[in-house]
Amino acid sequence: MYLSDYHTHCSLSFDSKTPVEDMVRAGIAQGLQEMCLTDHVDLFRPRETAHWEHDFSNREETFARADQAADGKIIVRRGIELGEAMRDFAYADELLSRLPELDFVIGSQHQLSEKYDWNDLYFMPEATEQEAREQIADYLTLVLETAKWGKFSVLGHLTLPLRYMNENHGMHMSFDGFEDEVAQVFRALIENGCGIECNVNRGNTPLPDAKWLRLYHELSGEIITIGTDAHTPEFVGMRARETQELLKNCGLDYVCTFEKKKPVFHKI
Repeated sequence: MYLSDYHTHCSLSFDSKTPVEDMVRAGIAQGLQEMCLTDHVDLFRPRETAHWEHDFSNREETFARADQAADGKIIVRRGIELGEAMRDFAYADELLSRLPELDFVIGSQHQLSEKYDWNDLYFMPEATEQEAREQIADYLTLVLETAKWGKFSVLGHLTLPLRYMNENHGMHMSFDGFEDEVAQVFRALIENGCGIECNVNRGNTPLPDAKWLRLYHELSGEIITIGTDAHTPEFVGMRARETQELLKNCGLDYVCTFEKKKPVFHKI
């Protein structure tokens, strides 16, 4: 079993203070063969309309330190989590052109639309079930736009709203009833040569879970990565083996890693 974690954050991300060496050493301790550093590159901050200006000057030095910490015991790939691309695809293209060569790009949507003042899902207040369903519909509209753009490797944490609705607010929401919308997203991704991630969600309900993984397989989706979304060492590599078993039970035969934006398929 080839073990990988393709969604990790270190101090290059605004929401992590973890030295990159600690993340890499955690990957080694978990027995991973490969990991990817996917620090945040978001186009806009929540509720703001001006571009988020990024300083990429320290990325290469950070990756050099990661390689030194790896010491040949684990492969460390260069990646980013590109957030909110649909708010300005031209700016997203420009950001990607400015970055040094990457192995992997997660395309993620964390915010709702202008209707919700571009608020981040994390900051959304408690809602009624009907309001929550309206938010999910809004979110999926934005995700579909991102999937049609398709200039990334995999779509991140498809069912992300459930993390905040259920884990933060104690709700019991699902994406049931949005089968057609999710299928549209999957078809657009597949057509563009993109995949999805199964986000381990730091040990909580995977994003997406089995129902949607099966649908992805039924629609002939093949490219899938496993990522923990770890911002601190204790979550790196979490449930890597169990998640591969989940994928297998959903009909998927391979888990992917990436090199220079090309998927590498590993038999489960």
